[in-house]
Amino acid sequence: MIVKKLHECGLRSEHAYAAAFASIGLSVASWYASLGMEKKGEERADRWGIFVGEWAPTFFGLGLALANYEK
Repeated sequence: MIVKKLHECGLRSEHAYAAAFASIGLSVASWYASLGMEKKGEERADRWGIFVGEWAPTFFGLGLALANYEK
């Protein structure tokens, strides 16, 4: 039901896969940026990178569901 509605709204499996790879890249960039913040005394600067990195499996799963629906 949700996958059908997303497909009707124009979301395709390629979009979900692109979002997954973008979240991985954003996670790495956030982690790299947090290295400088940790030197300044911010203890939890890397948690944003971990949070964003957890989006990737959801987007990959959504991409698989959409790919199956598109067949």
